[in-house]
Amino acid sequence: MKQYLDAEIQYVLNRINSSDVVLELGCGYGRVLEKLTLKAKQVVGIDTSRPNLMFAKKRLRNISNCSLFQMDAVTLGFLDRSFDLVICIQNGISAFKVDPRDLISESIRVTRTGGNILLSSYSEKFWKERLKWFELQAEAGLIGEIDWGQTREGRIVCRDGFKATTFGPAEFSSLAPPSQTELNIEEVDDSSLLCEIKVRNS
Repeated sequence: MKQYLDAEIQYVLNRINSSDVVLELGCGYGRVLEKLTLKAKQVVGIDTSRPNLMFAKKRLRNISNCSLFQMDAVTLGFLDRSFDLVICIQNGISAFKVDPRDLISESIRVTRTGGNILLSSYSEKFWKERLKWFELQAEAGLIGEIDWGQTREGRIVCRDGFKATTFGPAEFSSLAPPSQTELNIEEVDDSSLLCEIKVRNS
């Protein structure tokens, strides 16, 4: 799992220029933000969880080029075309439990023309490792017991109602409007599926 997380973040870092203003959707406690600040001019993180943001604020207190806001990824409080890069990784497109079309539409709105949006999901090749990771979380009481009758084909269902889905190339391709964007989908480290959306005209 550490290899998966590191490979995904490195992919993102390789696409950041020193002059970029970057937005991370669902920044949590700031683990990814901390790395983004080393490459970007300015980094902004948003999350719906105030406790996570308070933890991130403490973690990033000595970093001057990072700002944090509590807001929803589908109703961002930023002006149009504010960011060079918007990222939503670690399967946030599934984890946020919002309409993915709304998520992408709002991401396009705040991304500058010529800028990029990076979204990620899991590779099919990573199913066994991903499932084991969720088993460990269930055993630790972080999520409910896995419902093995409904868990299959990239979809993990727990008895407490928690569900984790997967976005493949076809799903990603159906979400971005071709009149406004160019799409590139790449598998990374046999674990992540990265969808890069270049904004033509936001």
